[in-house]
Amino acid sequence: MDPQPRRPRADRARQIADALRRQVLDGDFTDGVLPDERLLGREFDATRNAVREALELLRADGLIERSPGIGTVVVARKYPHGLNRLMGLAETLHEHGEVSNEVRTSGVLAATGVIADRLGLKAGAAIVCVERLRRLNGLPLSLDLTYLPADVGEPLLAEDLVHNDVFTLLERICGQPLGRAEIGMEAVNADPHVAAVLDLPRGGALLLVERLTRLADGRPVDLEFIRFRGDRLTMRAVLDR
Repeated sequence: MDPQPRRPRADRARQIADALRRQVLDGDFTDGVLPDERLLGREFDATRNAVREALELLRADGLIERSPGIGTVVVARKYPHGLNRLMGLAETLHEHGEVSNEVRTSGVLAATGVIADRLGLKAGAAIVCVERLRRLNGLPLSLDLTYLPADVGEPLLAEDLVHNDVFTLLERICGQPLGRAEIGMEAVNADPHVAAVLDLPRGGALLLVERLTRLADGRPVDLEFIRFRGDRLTMRAVLDR
């Protein structure tokens, strides 16, 4: 019996694309050029058509381009964002370049029901809202909307939000370290406003992260809704059972 059951070509192409995507993200193609279709077909024991479909999947994701006479080249990379530790974006991506922040809006407002509840406040309580566009090496990476209790957020507004992670500033203001965060993630499409800010096509793929961060004493102090460009970031973690 054949140990490799026959699969529809689309299934095989997806398997090949998954393997090649990992190699692209890990920087395995040091010269930025993928092997030709014949060599890839031999490596994956696949037909040339399956290889072509796999490469088309990667091209549609914006990771590669295919040019006659040049071959298949890597044109974009995703940056790994670890989930093993609670760190700010600049701390997480320091090995990959410079993170810069543009404060788009900031100010004090009244907390609506769900925001107030998440921060352990009464509805209508004063909170601070900060929206930042975050870039990595000059390229738009995420749009962050942050809510904080007023007693923490108002001093934060006087700090240098352009060159610092909020986490670092919060620990200084509160006089204690951050403790833990609760994180939820889902895939969403960019609305027209977010698409324009992040330089994406309308409806482009985003990874929406909702993160509630607490101080070491358990107090919730930072509620964030972070919209990452799906083509520039990949989430990674090491989990123990």
